[in-house]
Amino acid sequence: MDANLTYAGLAAIGAGLAAIGAGFGIGKIGGSAMDAIARQPEAFGKIQSAMIIAAALVEGAALFGIVTALLAVFK
Repeated sequence: MDANLTYAGLAAIGAGLAAIGAGFGIGKIGGSAMDAIARQPEAFGKIQSAMIIAAALVEGAALFGIVTALLAVFK
């Protein structure tokens, strides 16, 4: 078995899991924000700010996971 193919496969799995995790995380953030806005419409600005910050953190973690997985292949 070729070691490069094994690393490529593992990197693809790692990058895929990072993307799936980010999708679930942002979905949870968006859904919770919509629930909160429905309960307290007057707090829209604060909820939106917190939602954007949380989504950025999730995206940053996912990007880090994808880059790390790809660096494992091209080391």
